[in-house]
Amino acid sequence: MSDAILFAVEEGMARLTLNRPARLNAFNADLAHAWKDATAEATSRSDVKAILIDAVGPAFCAGGDVIDMATTMGASGAEITALAEVINTGIRSLTESAVPVVAAAHGTTAGGGLGILLCSDYAVVGSRSKLGSLYANIGLTPDLSVSAQLARAVGQRRALQLVLQDRLLSSAEAVEWGLVAEAVEGADAVSEAELVRARGEEIARFWLAGAADAYGQAKRLVRSQPERTFVEQLSEEARSIGAALETPDAQARVAAFAAASAKKAG
Repeated sequence: MSDAILFAVEEGMARLTLNRPARLNAFNADLAHAWKDATAEATSRSDVKAILIDAVGPAFCAGGDVIDMATTMGASGAEITALAEVINTGIRSLTESAVPVVAAAHGTTAGGGLGILLCSDYAVVGSRSKLGSLYANIGLTPDLSVSAQLARAVGQRRALQLVLQDRLLSSAEAVEWGLVAEAVEGADAVSEAELVRARGEEIARFWLAGAADAYGQAKRLVRSQPERTFVEQLSEEARSIGAALETPDAQARVAAFAAASAKKAG
């Protein structure tokens, strides 16, 4: 796998670290293909029950590498479309999987980086973090799932406010809007980035220490709901809870709960 993404699996957690710090982890062809490969491996391995996405350097992700578009790639529309589809494959791997994903997004997240953050099911930022669209600043339109996921996360009106303005949300605004779950504060930007990464890992470890498969199926139910009617979703919920009850983990947890309740009642 390319060094553009650092990939490791440890004790059930897959860690995908964006590793182009000199370009604020903006996507070029190398990172796009590394992203596709890393997400495919993370979501296909039976030993992975939680995924953490973080980044090296001062920012989480600045979206597409605009400098690369204008020079190396010659700003070809066909090339940009093809590259976006490569990244989209990785986005689908994450959002369609039954593995919960946490993003530790310190620093700035902008453009397509917002789409990468929206692939996560739980996002942590730093108090100094800024998040926004900024596509129109260079005459481009949202990609990498921003138009597909942003309105679901914050509502259509707020999504439009973000994509139709030259605006970066503060971390407090991002939390208030529901774009991210929480913000942590450090003494300086470097220590804050480390705290964001540590908090992201803590969340992943929380899933792993609990009913990891149940968390994964809960994520799948919520993520896949738009594909079904209300009646179909009720049926899928019923099927899923029945299947969960047949697992050894659920049977042990139900038995333990019942025993504890009986002891308390007695």
